[in-house]
Amino acid sequence: MTRPQTPEEQARLESIKRSWQQKRQITERLSHIKKKIGVYSGKGGVGKTTVAVNLAVTLARKGYRVGLMDTDVDCPNASNVLGAYDRPEIQDGLIVPPEKHGVRILSMAFFQENQEEAIIWRGPMIHNAINQFLETTAWGDLDCLVVDLPPGTSDAPLTVMQMLNMDGFVVVTTPQALSKLDSKRSINMIRKMNVKVLGVVENFSGEMFGTGAGEELAQEMGLPFLGRLEMRPDYRDTSKPSVLVSPAVAAEYEVIALALEPALSATEASS
Repeated sequence: MTRPQTPEEQARLESIKRSWQQKRQITERLSHIKKKIGVYSGKGGVGKTTVAVNLAVTLARKGYRVGLMDTDVDCPNASNVLGAYDRPEIQDGLIVPPEKHGVRILSMAFFQENQEEAIIWRGPMIHNAINQFLETTAWGDLDCLVVDLPPGTSDAPLTVMQMLNMDGFVVVTTPQALSKLDSKRSINMIRKMNVKVLGVVENFSGEMFGTGAGEELAQEMGLPFLGRLEMRPDYRDTSKPSVLVSPAVAAEYEVIALALEPALSATEASS
């Protein structure tokens, strides 16, 4: 005779069912997206969002249908860097992201009454917010979704890695030794989640902070070095993403985009 389930066992089983149904719904919602690329770093302040936005715009200029998802719930900045201020539309209960410079974007910033107010949420609330975005956003047909991750190795990036079935990650570092160390931690986390690291980008490179840490990191971790982004005064112009105002910046991102294309093709072929 089968023993009746305890309330705790029933609750655990219901939780597993809900999680499975949620993941299935997210998978179906993202089924029209061919490639999902995460842009990630171990710590904030390395220019991860700037890289994500300019990479998305560069891919759009190359003819790809591109989306950009800002999963940094605490400090969402991608929409500001892209210059997208129109709120998403709601159609049939689904969020329809606005488009700017050929990139469809979704960010928590669209849902804040006052962007200067701090979002003070614990891990479960952040987890639920990210999952709700994934479940209820109508991206349409995309060649590539660029995902701007929050820094660190805790709840928020873990949620993204578990729920999105990413094709791979671009890890952003700066020339400083501590940034290189934090990037190693990020790479090790990605690998523990059994996701591919597509390569390393070195940002803020040049006379001020030095150069070479990105290439060293890539070599030490057995990864492609995707490119170097110089620290330029061109970034002072915030009227548009920098690839649209500076030919020098645009050329650097072209190198990164070209380096990513065969890596992504190889990822698809091996999956």
